[in-house]
Amino acid sequence: MSPEIVVDLASIRHNVRTLRELTGVASMTVVKADGYGHGMVEVARAAREAGSEWIGVATMDEALRLRASGDTGRLLCWLTMPGDDWAAAIEADVDVTAYSVAELDAIAATGRTARVQLKVDTGLSRGGATLESWPAVVDRARQGEADGSWRITGIWSHLAASDEPEHPANDAQERAFRQAIEVAEGLTPEVRHLANSAAGILRPSSRFDLVRFGLASYGLDPAPGLTPDLGFVPAMTVRAPLVSAKPIAAGAGVSYGHTWIAETATTVGLVPVGYGDGVPRHASNAAHVLVDGKQRVMRGRVCMDQFVVDLDGDLPPVGEDVVLFGPGRDGEPTAQDWAEAADTISYEIVTRIGGRLSRRYVEGIEE
Repeated sequence: MSPEIVVDLASIRHNVRTLRELTGVASMTVVKADGYGHGMVEVARAAREAGSEWIGVATMDEALRLRASGDTGRLLCWLTMPGDDWAAAIEADVDVTAYSVAELDAIAATGRTARVQLKVDTGLSRGGATLESWPAVVDRARQGEADGSWRITGIWSHLAASDEPEHPANDAQERAFRQAIEVAEGLTPEVRHLANSAAGILRPSSRFDLVRFGLASYGLDPAPGLTPDLGFVPAMTVRAPLVSAKPIAAGAGVSYGHTWIAETATTVGLVPVGYGDGVPRHASNAAHVLVDGKQRVMRGRVCMDQFVVDLDGDLPPVGEDVVLFGPGRDGEPTAQDWAEAADTISYEIVTRIGGRLSRRYVEGIEE
């Protein structure tokens, strides 16, 4: 056995169906960053099978790679780079996103009839037209519809604090979004969308015509401690073989810098993955893994290729399965547990894991 990421596609389909039934509106499954580390092509296919009407990616490159894989459904991308080929995306039947009059002009200059969505910045201060520039963007969009340059298929924005339902930014951004829609009178987009996973679950007023589900599609909690139990199933399990186990004496230091020193005699095991494979160094001396039916704490600093766990006197055989994280059904830690150990979010845990690990797909739960 080599270190691997195991992705349960049945869980993806289960989560997508659950989310679509919850909201009662169209669903977009977001598969950017290689499907949050789960595999963009495979996740998109599973989400389509579960009824997701749209797939979302960040970059044109992601959109074109997805099209090259055979995906033919509705597909939105939203993050363009200088020099990106608008024409290639339009020819590939991708809905592209514009933030500015200049981007709309660039789309018109392709000479191809495009499907375009307009993004307005309602308070995240990231991508999207400012509220001040929004009327000019809308005017240019109307002109382009009149002359046949494009069809405006969507108007959208993104929330800054959806995982904090009581944060005042949520009300302010929703008000700003509704006002932006009023300014866009005369345009008839297919979908108006504001909500991501947390808002789609916790803030029904933000659902509009479509919800963009990212993290929740993968079975992870977008608002830990606040999300009701909807039966999500985490789709990713990360495992590796134990490559050695040995006793160490009291006073022995473990790994670089001896940040952990054994207070009593114990045994330690070596796991052949490290920060070169996306194991967060910040998890050193904090994260747990499952070995031989027990959760074992990581000891010492995570290295580039390996880390050490405290086996508490046990000596499991070489080759014993080590589960870094998974759904939690068999006592293993979850991605959320690792996020808390590394003082980060589960998005980062699943998205960054990879490196030299292979990826394997399974159908692990009943459909």
